[in-house]
Amino acid sequence: MIIYIILPMLLSLYVSWRFKSKVKEYSQVGLANQLSGAEIAERMLRDNGITDVQVLSTEGELTDHYHPEKKTVNLSHDVYYGRSVIAAAVAAHECGHAVQHAKAYAWLTFRSKVVPVVSVTSRYVQWILLGGIFLINTFPQLLLIGIILFAATTLFTIITLPVEFDASKRALAWLDNNGIVRKEEYPMTKDALKWAASTYVVAAIASIATLLYYAQIYMGRRD
Repeated sequence: MIIYIILPMLLSLYVSWRFKSKVKEYSQVGLANQLSGAEIAERMLRDNGITDVQVLSTEGELTDHYHPEKKTVNLSHDVYYGRSVIAAAVAAHECGHAVQHAKAYAWLTFRSKVVPVVSVTSRYVQWILLGGIFLINTFPQLLLIGIILFAATTLFTIITLPVEFDASKRALAWLDNNGIVRKEEYPMTKDALKWAASTYVVAAIASIATLLYYAQIYMGRRD
């Protein structure tokens, strides 16, 4: 229980705290060029020949994302209007996903195909697993079904890793090559995106650990 559940949870809390602290720190560092996150996003899309993607402002904090179906780069208020290092990093990262989409990046395409399955399984998997544990001695097949469904969500967290790392790689290369961030600003943008990516790594680790935990319960019953 400690190895499979508690340790990943503590690791997740730590990484989340570090990322949020980096966001707070780098939001206080203004860009020398005074470009806003929205302006940076629009410029990156334009430089990559992407003309059919809109840059929009969305409510909430850390709600930034790219919507492949609507073709919108959605930036939170602080990123959209912000003129800081963190705004540049986040805006470029989300545009990195738009570039992936435009270039049919294989991992993004694969993840998009998995999304419909995960959206359905995520609604019911916890209830099925819970029911499977309660009925482990009378109906163990229910827990097995839950494990199979949970494996799909775990696969999704793993597929997400190369997508996120590649988006950050594209973002950093563009920010550096086009002089959007200065020499002294670049390490901060890289550090911010590193901690952002770490949240996805921890999520994958936690999902794998949870999957192994339920598998151990199932196999233990069989023994």
